Amino acid sequence: MNPEIGHYALVLALAIAILQTVLPIWGARSGDAALMRVGPALAIAFAGFVALAFATLVAAYVQSDFSVLNVVENSHSMKPLLYRITGTWGNHEGSMLLWVLVLAIFGALVALFGYNLPASLKANVLGVQASVAVAFLLFILLTSNPFIRVVPPPAEGQDLNPILQDIGLAIHPPLLYLGYVGFSITFAFAVAALIEGRIDAAWARWVRPWALTAWAFLTLGIAMGSYWAYYELGWGGWWFWDPVENASLMPWFAGTALIHSAVVMEKRDALKVWTILLAILAFSLSLLGTFLVRSGVLTSVHAFATDPTRGVFILAILVFFIGGSLALYAWRAPALRQGGIFAPVSREGALVLNNLLLTAASAAVFVGTLYPLALEAFNGEKITVGPPYFNLTVGALMLPVVFAMPFGPLLAWKRGDLAGAAQRLMVAFGAGIVIAALAAYAQGGGPILAPFGMGLAAFVVIGAAVEIFERAGFGRVPFATAIARFRGLPRSAFGGALAHTGIGICLFGIIAETSWNAERIVGVKVGQSFEVGGYELTLARLEPREGPNYRDLVGVFNVRRGGVDAGTIESAKRIFTARNMPTTEAGIRTIGFSQLYVSLGDELPGGTVGVRAYWKPFVTLIWLGSIVMALGGALSLSDRRLRVGAPKPAKKPKAAAPVAAE
Repeated sequence: MNPEIGHYALVLALAIAILQTVLPIWGARSGDAALMRVGPALAIAFAGFVALAFATLVAAYVQSDFSVLNVVENSHSMKPLLYRITGTWGNHEGSMLLWVLVLAIFGALVALFGYNLPASLKANVLGVQASVAVAFLLFILLTSNPFIRVVPPPAEGQDLNPILQDIGLAIHPPLLYLGYVGFSITFAFAVAALIEGRIDAAWARWVRPWALTAWAFLTLGIAMGSYWAYYELGWGGWWFWDPVENASLMPWFAGTALIHSAVVMEKRDALKVWTILLAILAFSLSLLGTFLVRSGVLTSVHAFATDPTRGVFILAILVFFIGGSLALYAWRAPALRQGGIFAPVSREGALVLNNLLLTAASAAVFVGTLYPLALEAFNGEKITVGPPYFNLTVGALMLPVVFAMPFGPLLAWKRGDLAGAAQRLMVAFGAGIVIAALAAYAQGGGPILAPFGMGLAAFVVIGAAVEIFERAGFGRVPFATAIARFRGLPRSAFGGALAHTGIGICLFGIIAETSWNAERIVGVKVGQSFEVGGYELTLARLEPREGPNYRDLVGVFNVRRGGVDAGTIESAKRIFTARNMPTTEAGIRTIGFSQLYVSLGDELPGGTVGVRAYWKPFVTLIWLGSIVMALGGALSLSDRRLRVGAPKPAKKPKAAAPVAAE
């Protein structure tokens, strides 16, 4: 496929995006129904041309077309097909094109499935979202064109960064972008509501599915990125508070708050102004994450761009959209009616507490991430804000959120009974105490507060089940009636409980891994053994292996526990031949929910090799909990009341034709 086709497709997409920005909004302002109807067609056409451009770039990678500079810099003919495809977004230019493609897909989904939206609101939403597309297409075409030719073309490419040649990078960026960019829809809904000066419970019902979709994908994207860094970088950690990791966590906090705030707005017609602000902030933090990764202000395995021109361009985009939307908010928000009133102890009050703590956590991460950058920019002083700050501040803010989580659904709207909710959670309290006691007894050491954290995790999981059983009426109504109620509960109720369960599972894994993990760093020869976490590991052999575009030195370790064979673990030092760059391929053996983790180091004098080994109890629950959270969001989306583009009401049946008299 000719690369010029992709370039021209982007130019045409830019022209369509400009029309989509102007015409529908103009039609909404003037009441011109014809202009408003143009928006959906333009959104679908825009998505088509961006998809064509992306497909053209993918084809260039698959065919190893080294006449394209982007392919030369990020691919190699010996690279496996999967990584030739994923190399499309394993670089700055391609990843920005993927960003715009996801943006276009979401706009097309609104156009196709937003038929239940008021015409003026839909027109404004599509117009606002298209304005974001215009900005990023200009950025691509002016500073990051992926279709630049190189003459004469070289015989071979420079290969992709070796640490990006992994299945995790085939999955992580698309999932993360589906979350990041998905919040552009909630942003567009918020700005559209401010333009119209009207917001109500129906608006919250339209926004919630998009917020849930973006949140679920962002949850999976963060989890996938965490697991990729865990096994690919060979360092044995699953979260390091890297600024780019933080950039994805901030919109996750804001998006979580937005989902809960939209519930209050939909059910009680309250928190309108706050919900609008959260919708703006969630996407604003996503834009900030894009700036951090693409501007070159950070040095990270996640960051690509180093050209300051690109950083200035993205900064201008941030100022325009974040500053413009907040200015519009400051102007129009005071005119919006506030909505219903509620007591502090109520379901609304619990959700407000949730919102405040989540936004405070997001603010703490924001300050810790950007303060070192701002200080260096102003006076050249370099400082590091490390894990101790984030663990203390974010942990202190999130623990109350987790503890209050089972209470919220058991409180009544408008005015609740806290003592009654606590009484209904006695089983969950009891389970938490038992788990805490068992954890303290089983470990017999470690941080003194760790068993309480395990008990809190159990309290959250059992509390989520209590919520469902209480709603069904088990123990208060006849069993058959309770079963009927249980079957009749909306899927959103099960989805919310499942998401809360996922948080409890994730917390259990975090507490266990950080409190009771074991680490051993040794130098061993073939035949020598060492112990970690109650397991005996013996280096059986070192053997070279060849891959399609790399060479491995593989260490094979025999594993024994209590004198009984427990299998083998293979870890490797890998050299990618094109760049002569080494990577570490960690060896991981999953035992129940725990893992043995072995990272092979460099060969040392005397025939020894460095080895870093870990025992990580219940570490897989961290990612399993994240998956359960995302499944909870998906289950809620499957609820007919929240489904994007819920079916229209059935048409009235036609009157039966009169029967002729015989």
